[in-house]
Amino acid sequence: MFIHCFSQETVTGHITDDSGADLNSVIVINMSSDQKVYSNSMGMFSIEAAPNDELRFVRADFRRVSVIVPAGGFNAQLLITLIPIPKEIEEVKVVKKPTGDLETDSRLAAKVNKGEIVQEAIGLPQPVGKMREKPAEVKQVLLPILLGGLDVQGAYDLISGKARRQKRQYRYDDLQEHIAWVRNRVDNEYFTKAGIPEERISEFIQYSFEMKPQVRTYVKARNLSGVLLRMEETMPAYLERLKQKKLQE
Repeated sequence: MFIHCFSQETVTGHITDDSGADLNSVIVINMSSDQKVYSNSMGMFSIEAAPNDELRFVRADFRRVSVIVPAGGFNAQLLITLIPIPKEIEEVKVVKKPTGDLETDSRLAAKVNKGEIVQEAIGLPQPVGKMREKPAEVKQVLLPILLGGLDVQGAYDLISGKARRQKRQYRYDDLQEHIAWVRNRVDNEYFTKAGIPEERISEFIQYSFEMKPQVRTYVKARNLSGVLLRMEETMPAYLERLKQKKLQE
């Protein structure tokens, strides 16, 4: 640990998009130390790192980029280019906005979903999975050892805790992505009319995921009708929970 801290140096750099425009508010993470900084309005950043540390660059709507600090350090300013993630353009449909009546809105969403099912049946398959580094697994490291080999990088990732941090970060990212998927497709009024405060909508969606894992399964399948129907089942318990909190206060 002493050697690691002593060998740290300041790494500076400049972050742009693929057109050369400066990117601000990019999160720069030292995966070894968990230190985080943000790029400024000119796309510049500065972070402490040691040789072989992984620096990860994350910004919404852009592909992640990772670099490894070389043994000799970066002698010049680090130049990072983030590539935008292509966005799917969904079919334009004229649909009614949620009425606030969960039973009515669930039926409406179910009718819309029938069209989506037909579209999926005749359309091209969607890409599966995400472009991100796979965390090391214990069996992935132990098996080569039993066979007389050694996965050095995998062993390092497990011992340093990098694999554990990756899994934790991926779970958080997936959760936020699924909550955003619901919120982007359902008006806030849909929830507030049912008695859920606007500032607690995301909390309620996460609560639904935990109480009814099937809700999240429908999110992954992009099945809005299934999401609404399953969330309806969790709403009474959540509202009762809010009521009890108010009484305790």
